[in-house]
Amino acid sequence: MLQCWINGTPSAQVSSTDRGFQYGDGLFETCRVVRGQIRSLDLHLARLTRGCAQLAIPLPDLEVLRHELAMASRDSAVGVLKLIVTRGEGGRGYRPNPGAVPTRWIATYAAPEYPSDWAEHGVEIRTCQTRLAIQPRLAGLKHLNRLEQVCARSEWAEASPQEGLMLDMGGRIVCGTMSNVFAVVNQIWMTPRVDRCGVAGTLRAGLMHWMAAAGNPVREVDLYPETLATADEVFLTNAVFGVWPVRCWDGNPFTVGAAVRQAQDYLKHLT
Repeated sequence: MLQCWINGTPSAQVSSTDRGFQYGDGLFETCRVVRGQIRSLDLHLARLTRGCAQLAIPLPDLEVLRHELAMASRDSAVGVLKLIVTRGEGGRGYRPNPGAVPTRWIATYAAPEYPSDWAEHGVEIRTCQTRLAIQPRLAGLKHLNRLEQVCARSEWAEASPQEGLMLDMGGRIVCGTMSNVFAVVNQIWMTPRVDRCGVAGTLRAGLMHWMAAAGNPVREVDLYPETLATADEVFLTNAVFGVWPVRCWDGNPFTVGAAVRQAQDYLKHLT
């Protein structure tokens, strides 16, 4: 961690009574910083706004938040910025205190060093045994409860595969442990629905908007493993690492082709 702020003040000390610490009662955004600018900031703040409304957490003043984020990201060493908004401090018990003041936590990090080969020639992925619970009330949100992802990512310790696919309790592919999934089947772009569970990623949202504007809308579908096995191309998206083509999933090989490169072109449009 390079630096950390709490409610605009340099600090790393979060109250032990904060509901984010006590119950995971909050939301977070993990942002890529390029040349001192937060990439797709409007999409991150839009998702945060939706999440606060869904969880009935008072939304922090966005102008104040934008100023704090700009100050935090201006250092050239920063490659990743993480923002957490919790419901704030509270007493014991699940019932929220209506007078609680939300906590804003911002931390910056150096950019992760992923091998360039992963973006060029693809990564290997596996299917996780851990399933995602279906909970429409929380679907799409990047809330602080990530134990399902922690359990899934704990299933292997080797350097390869690089990512794991997570299914819901109905056997549908939803996402990776840290990514969204896209597949191209018979030239049709598709991505799993995230209205039952999973995270609606900002890069996923931006890419879908970009493709629709180009006249090739992405279909949100119930994606089952048997359909993914027939795909011509599969790739993963994440706000930090960008777009990774999938070259192999559970032993099934995929081509790294034009669709992947088109998705990666979107990243050039952003930066």
